Amino acid sequence: MNYQEFVEEMVNLLQERMGAAYSVKVNEVTKNNGIVYTGIVMMREEDNISPTIYLEEMYRQYCVGTDPQEIADGIVEMYRDKRKTLHLNMDFFRDYGKVKDRIFHKLVNYEKNEKLLEEVPHFAWHDLALVFYYALEEKVLGNASILIRNSHLAMWEKTAEDVYAAAEENMRLRMPELLIPMRQLVEEMTGVKAEETVSIDMYVLTNRVKLNGASAMLYSDKLGELARQFGTDLLILPSSVHEVLLLPDDRRDEYDFYRKLVEEVNTTQVDPEEVLSGQLYRYNRKLAKIEEISG
Repeated sequence: MNYQEFVEEMVNLLQERMGAAYSVKVNEVTKNNGIVYTGIVMMREEDNISPTIYLEEMYRQYCVGTDPQEIADGIVEMYRDKRKTLHLNMDFFRDYGKVKDRIFHKLVNYEKNEKLLEEVPHFAWHDLALVFYYALEEKVLGNASILIRNSHLAMWEKTAEDVYAAAEENMRLRMPELLIPMRQLVEEMTGVKAEETVSIDMYVLTNRVKLNGASAMLYSDKLGELARQFGTDLLILPSSVHEVLLLPDDRRDEYDFYRKLVEEVNTTQVDPEEVLSGQLYRYNRKLAKIEEISG
């Protein structure tokens, strides 16, 4: 079966298993950077929320020999596991007063998300865009979130500036910046003394949950502290939407090297939907602001 035939087969098999009380539908879900996934949703008439299960990984299982019947059984089991945590009444989302304390922001690539940005409140920042999301309670749904759209602003009778103000306050209170020496991170990941693998002063900047943490550079006080510690401006490398890398900006003849490094990481090490940018940035310590490095 090709992929489309596999999707149709999964719909038929799941409908047989779930019965007439359920509607089994396929949705195309556009993620960050325009990456489109095929999601399958199984809902009863009384449901107002249901988990989306993506079929790309299931198709890979089929291509290496897993029987479609077994895959369908696995999807049903996954659906039932996820349903246990989805006993949510989403009516609360209509009340801005009940959601504003969990509105956060994140940075995405502007050009790669131009179509999406037509539908969501955002602010341009260099080659990036600052967008907003509502984070469901971690204890309930892990890292599940709802991207805030223009339709939500209309429902709440709020402006983009309103959600920006809420997000900025919440980021500082609930998603404080986290600055980690690269040496420490390497040691934690490999168990090898970092002096053997990391020869330059480099830091990782993210937030406390290490999710969508690149936007921490917009409110971090640690940029200024680190620049004073180094006695130089800071070179900022966009590692992914989740973090940026910081190092002393005293290698002004090596920008091409760092651009190639970022391009290589974006191409080979980062999932397409987690790529942030190929641009280099600098924290200018005299101006206390972040600027693009041109040329």
